[in-house]
Amino acid sequence: MLAYVFWHRPAPGVVAADYEAPLDAFHHSIGVPSAWFAVRGLPWIPDGGDGYEDWYLVDDFTALGELNERAVSGPRQVPHDAAAAAAAWGIAGLYLLKRGEPRLDGVRFAAWRAKPAGVTYDAFEASLPGRAAWQRQMTLGPTPEYVLHDDAGPLQGEPSVAYAPTAA
Repeated sequence: MLAYVFWHRPAPGVVAADYEAPLDAFHHSIGVPSAWFAVRGLPWIPDGGDGYEDWYLVDDFTALGELNERAVSGPRQVPHDAAAAAAAWGIAGLYLLKRGEPRLDGVRFAAWRAKPAGVTYDAFEASLPGRAAWQRQMTLGPTPEYVLHDDAGPLQGEPSVAYAPTAA
């Protein structure tokens, strides 16, 4: 299971409700498990770290390519273009599910971690808390190598965020 994760911010002067409505419409049209979250304080989001984080789940790299083509065509083109027109900035990453369930519903917290030098991947991944652990692939994205999801409470990590309950 792969996750395409996209961070973005609204353009100056665009209010949250006007930004979130087309974002929500796009997620409802995309045809893969997806969710969006309002996030605060992520250092890779410019101008204070506040914005949005979208997750799209696909089975493999072939499905990722299909998602890329499908996102801007057919009945998804209008909601995609409306959401994109209201955005000022965006960057993405690609993640592989290493442990846990690939559910997005109920995720309330995320912590980002880098594997310490001298620790094997197996040992590091076995030590990770949370409901799911995702590993960045091919160094695609601005984040530390791992993200941990949980729904029970905040996870320690740098940086970590609480997802606002606005997921699609």
